Amino acid sequence: MASNVIGGLIRLIARLACGIAPHDEVSDPEMAKIVDLKTYRTQIFHDRAFGPWKKRFDETYDLTSQLADLSNKTLLFLSRPGDAGTLAFYEIIMGTLNIGTAAEFYTLDKQHQLKVVDTHLFLVDQMRFELMRRLGWVTRFHCRFHTLVKLIQDAERLKVESRGCPPELSPTHADYATFRDLTALDKESYIRRLLSEALESFKDQFG
Repeated sequence: MASNVIGGLIRLIARLACGIAPHDEVSDPEMAKIVDLKTYRTQIFHDRAFGPWKKRFDETYDLTSQLADLSNKTLLFLSRPGDAGTLAFYEIIMGTLNIGTAAEFYTLDKQHQLKVVDTHLFLVDQMRFELMRRLGWVTRFHCRFHTLVKLIQDAERLKVESRGCPPELSPTHADYATFRDLTALDKESYIRRLLSEALESFKDQFG
């Protein structure tokens, strides 16, 4: 069976190299099994990662979803401090990493617990930067265009990449003159200090 599957993969690669579309070969029984298995695994991953958010927010997200795809209501909920938001982050993080459900967080070993917490802190920062972008306070930030899945799976690497690349405060913001002259590290701290005001402003405009 393994040799048949490997043979099927080799045939698929050869046919793709010749410009033959994969769907043209589904009639091949072994190729159909490969395609079906890939579809099945993708669906399992999708349900595991995004199923809890479908129930929680009654909104549909998928492997291509980015921060910009979050509704204003959901973004505000996730950007606020509090246990409810933390649980929602644990749902998508643990589902994406395939290490259990949010309810099982305290049964994880210390290494996995630390990874979930670190990823949560990184992800909530990105949510808050997105919230400020929608307010027009921030013009750009390093991880804006990554998918939610990538933000979770590559959180450690992206966190390192983001150092020295703080969100950029809009020139139209009242504090821009002060912000402009700060160091990169101080700029990120300055942006974080705007959070409480940003949450209130976002609630007034979109909540």
